[in-house]
Amino acid sequence: MDALGRLNADSALIRTRVETLSRQVASGRRAEVMGDIAPDAPRAINLSNDISRRETYTTAIDQALGRTGVVQATLQRLKDIATEFRSNVAMRLDAANPAALATVQARARSAALEVGTLLNTRLNGEYLFGGSDLSKPPVPDAGNLLTSPLAMAIGGQIAGLTDGNAAAVAAATRAAAQDQTPGASPFSAFLEDPAAGGAEPRRAAPAADGLLVAYGIAANRNGTASSQGETTGSWARDLLRGLLSLAGLGPAQAAQPLGFEALAGTLRAGMESAENALSEEMGALGSVEQQLGAARTRHRGIADTLRSQLSDITDVDLASTLTRLQAMRNALEASYRMTSSMGSLTLSQFLR
Repeated sequence: MDALGRLNADSALIRTRVETLSRQVASGRRAEVMGDIAPDAPRAINLSNDISRRETYTTAIDQALGRTGVVQATLQRLKDIATEFRSNVAMRLDAANPAALATVQARARSAALEVGTLLNTRLNGEYLFGGSDLSKPPVPDAGNLLTSPLAMAIGGQIAGLTDGNAAAVAAATRAAAQDQTPGASPFSAFLEDPAAGGAEPRRAAPAADGLLVAYGIAANRNGTASSQGETTGSWARDLLRGLLSLAGLGPAQAAQPLGFEALAGTLRAGMESAENALSEEMGALGSVEQQLGAARTRHRGIADTLRSQLSDITDVDLASTLTRLQAMRNALEASYRMTSSMGSLTLSQFLR
C-alpha cells in the first residue's frame, strides 16, 4: 500500500471512531445493543433483569399500600361508628325514657346503611372488601339493608322481647347475623360460599422472592383480628347485628324494662367487641404497611445501586467522551489535509 493509500485507510479508521463517539455523546451509552459491549454483556443483562424484578416488586407494593391506605380509613370510620354506639348511643338507652328511642332508632338506621356503604368501598374500580371477586359488591343490596332478610329476622326477634326472654332474643339475633345462607345473609354469595370466597386466602402483595404479605380483609369475616366477648365472630356482623337491633327498639320494648335493660347491655357489649376487633384489625394492617414500606425502601435502594453498576458498564462519561471526540475530529481534519496535500504533490516536488 502506498503512502496515499495508508492515509486514506487511517482516515477511514478515524472517521469510524468519530462516528462511534458522536453516537455515544448523543445517546450517552457505549453501544446500541448489548452484544457490542462484550464481555460485559452477560453481567449487564443480569443487572437489568434484577432491576426490572425489583421495580416490579416496588410497583406491586405501591399498589397494595394504596389499597391499605383506603382500607385503613374505612376501618377507622367503622370503628368510630362502633365507638359512638358503644359509648354514647347505647349507653343512653333507658326504658324509663321511651321518647328518646326515636332518635336512637333513626341514628341506628342511618349508621347501618353507612356500614353497608363502607363495606362496598372501591378503589380504581375494585371492591376492597370483596375478596378476589373484585368487580362485585360484597354487600350486594347495601341501600336496602333496613328491609333485608337480616333486618327482618332481627327486627322480628326484637319485637318479641319480654322481661323474661332477653337472653333468647340476644341469641336469636346473634344466630341471624351469623347465618351464611344465600338470601339470608347481607353479604355476597361468593363471600359466604365455603367453596369459593369463604375459603380463599386473603389478598396478598409479592414483597420479595417467595414472600407474599397478606393484607386483604373480606367484608364478612375478620382479617387477623380475633373478636372476643359478645360476638358473632366478625366485627362487621357484630356492627350490623347491633345497629339493626337498635333500629328495632321502640316503646313496646321499653315497656318490658327488665328485658329492655338486659338486651341493651348485650348490645353495648356487642359494640364493644366490634370496636376492639376493629382496633386490632387496624393495628395489624398498620404492621403490614410498615413491612411493605420497608420492603419497598429496600428494593428501591438496591435498584439504585444496581443502576449505578449497570451505568458503569453501559454508559459513557460524557465529559471525557466529548474530549476524545474533539481530539478525533482534529485528527480527522489533519488527515484530510494531509491526504489533500499528498494528492496534489508532483514528482518533481516529491524529489526535491
